[in-house]
Amino acid sequence: MNLKTRIQLSVMMFLLFSVWGAWYGQMSKYLFTQLNATGDQVGNAYLAFSLAMLVAPFFVGLIADRYFAAQKVLGVLNLAGAAILFFLIQEKDPDSFFWQILAYCITFAPAMSLTTSIAMQHMKNPEKEFPGIRVLGTVAWIVVTNIVGFLGIGDQVAIFQIAMYTALFFGLFSFTLPHTPPKATASASIGQILGVDAFKMLKDRSFAIFFLSSVLICIPLSFYYAMANPSVTDAYKAAFPGADPKSFNVENIMSLGQASEFFFMLLIPLAFTRLGVKYMLVVGLVAWIIRFLLFGYGDAGSGEWMFYIAFVLHGVCYDFFFVTGQIYTDNKAGERIKSSAQGLITLATYGIGMGIGSKLAGIVADQYTVNGKVDWTSVWLVPAGIAAVVLVLFVLMFNDRKKTVPAEDELVTGPL
Repeated sequence: MNLKTRIQLSVMMFLLFSVWGAWYGQMSKYLFTQLNATGDQVGNAYLAFSLAMLVAPFFVGLIADRYFAAQKVLGVLNLAGAAILFFLIQEKDPDSFFWQILAYCITFAPAMSLTTSIAMQHMKNPEKEFPGIRVLGTVAWIVVTNIVGFLGIGDQVAIFQIAMYTALFFGLFSFTLPHTPPKATASASIGQILGVDAFKMLKDRSFAIFFLSSVLICIPLSFYYAMANPSVTDAYKAAFPGADPKSFNVENIMSLGQASEFFFMLLIPLAFTRLGVKYMLVVGLVAWIIRFLLFGYGDAGSGEWMFYIAFVLHGVCYDFFFVTGQIYTDNKAGERIKSSAQGLITLATYGIGMGIGSKLAGIVADQYTVNGKVDWTSVWLVPAGIAAVVLVLFVLMFNDRKKTVPAEDELVTGPL
C-alpha cells in the first residue's frame, strides 16, 4: 500500500469514528436533560442503532457490493446522514426523536461495513495492515469525546451538530477515496448475508454456548453505552450540588475506556499464549461483573476511584470477550464459511443482543426512578446479575479442547 492510500484510509477511519463518538455515548444525557425523556424513550433511541445494524448487511450485500462503487455509496450515505441530523437537532419531542435517530442510523450503520470493505480491498496483507488503519478510529473516539468533555457540551445539542458537520465533510471526502468498484462476482443471497451457512457451527456445543453467551453479554453492554454517562453525571451532581455540570468532565473520564481498549488490544497475542481462548473469555466476563458493581457502588467522593477503574476495565471487557470471540469464530469456521460466521455473530450481537439490552436498560431505569431521582445502584445490579449468569453458563458448559494453530509467520513462544 502506498503512502497516499494509507493516509486516505486512515483519515476515513478517523472521520467515521469522530462522527460516531460525538453523539453515541452522550445521547442518553442529552435526552434526559434537554428533551426530558423517560428511560424507555432513551432505551428506544439506542435500540434504533441495533435496528439499523439488522438492516445494514442487506444494504451492503445486496446493493452496495453489487451495483455501485463503495466510496461513492459511502459519500452519499454521509451526506444523507448530515441532512437528517440537520432536522434532528431541531427536534424537541423524544418520541419523534426516535424516528429521526432511526433514519440517521440507517445511513450510518452501512458506513461502518463499507469503510472496512474499502480498506480491505486496497491492502495486500490485511492481517498486518488493517490494525494500523483501524486504530485511527479508536484515536478519533478519544479525541472527540475529550473535546466534548472539555467544552462541557455532553448534554447539549452541540454533540449532534459536531456529528453533522463532520459527516458533511466525511461525505465530500469519501468521493476522493481510492476507487473501489462493485465486486464483479458479488451475488450474495439473503441466506449468505444472514450467515445461514454458519448455523451448522451451532451443532458444536462449545461454539453454541459461546454464541449464546455473546448475545446475552450484549444486553449488559447496552446498559454501559446508554446509562454510564448519566449515571456518573448524577453522582457528581449529588456530590457537588450547585456546581456547573460542565466542570465534571464526564466524557473525558469515559475516554479512558477507549484508551484501555487500545492498550489491551496489544496484549491479546500474549494473552492467547498464556491463557487460551476459554480463560480469556472468562476474564472478559468477570471484568463485566466487576465494572457494573463499581458503577453501582461508586460515588464522586471517596468512591470516585471506582468510576475510573470501571471505565478502564472497558478494554478488558471488550477486547478479551468480543475481539477474542471474533478470532475464535474465525478459527472455528474455516475458509468457506468464515464470512458467514462473522456476519452471523455481528447480526446476533449488535442487532439482537444490544437491541434487547437497549430496550431493557430504559425499562430498568424507569423502574428505579422515583420523583425524578434514579437509584443507580439498583440499575447497575441488573446488568451485573445478567453477566454473572452468563459467566456461570459459560464456565460450566464451554469446553473447547481444540488448540489454535499458529499462522505461518507467528512466533511460537511456548516449548516445541
